[in-house]
Amino acid sequence: MITEVTAKKWGNSLGVVLPKEWVEKEHIHEGDSLFIQVVKEVDISKSFGMLKGKIKMSGQEFKDMVREGWES
Repeated sequence: MITEVTAKKWGNSLGVVLPKEWVEKEHIHEGDSLFIQVVKEVDISKSFGMLKGKIKMSGQEFKDMVREGWES
């Protein structure tokens, strides 16, 4: 199952609340051991602008250049 949860401060630690649907479906009880995989959301929008201004050809020129190698 995959869902988005938000980490919240609990004393000196961070914790997450498991959705009720998960608890019921997986029969999770207090004291159960769980394995959790953490995947942090990352903003990659800045990465797309890294090449801006460094490429000196149009998209069509690039496609034409790549296609030159396809011709036999």
